[in-house]
Amino acid sequence: QVQLVESGGGLVQPGGSLRLSCAASGRTFSNYGMAWFRQAPGKEREFVADITRSGDDTDYAESVKGRFTISRDNDKNTMYLQMNRLKPEDTAVYYCAADRWNRLGTDEGRYASWGQGTQVTVSS
Repeated sequence: QVQLVESGGGLVQPGGSLRLSCAASGRTFSNYGMAWFRQAPGKEREFVADITRSGDDTDYAESVKGRFTISRDNDKNTMYLQMNRLKPEDTAVYYCAADRWNRLGTDEGRYASWGQGTQVTVSS
């Protein structure tokens, strides 16, 4: 199983930007499709974005489309989530997840490895 370590969360004002990172170790990073999920207070965990093994295809939740960008650098074993024009409703714990079989999508059962989560708070 690949180990995932997240960083980059914090407190940001509405309209601001934040860049999350997810560093992988333990197995060949390029063999895994990757995704970001988030869980807001009082709500269930929801899909945010995913990216294929090679980084040649991505998918986004409608709520973040046009504002968030998912990317990866396989040479650095790291995945990123660039978040722009942040809104209070983006406040959540953000989780990095890895899919060995590159199936991806919103089904949490497809992801065998998860990061510890990093808190993003959007507030004035």
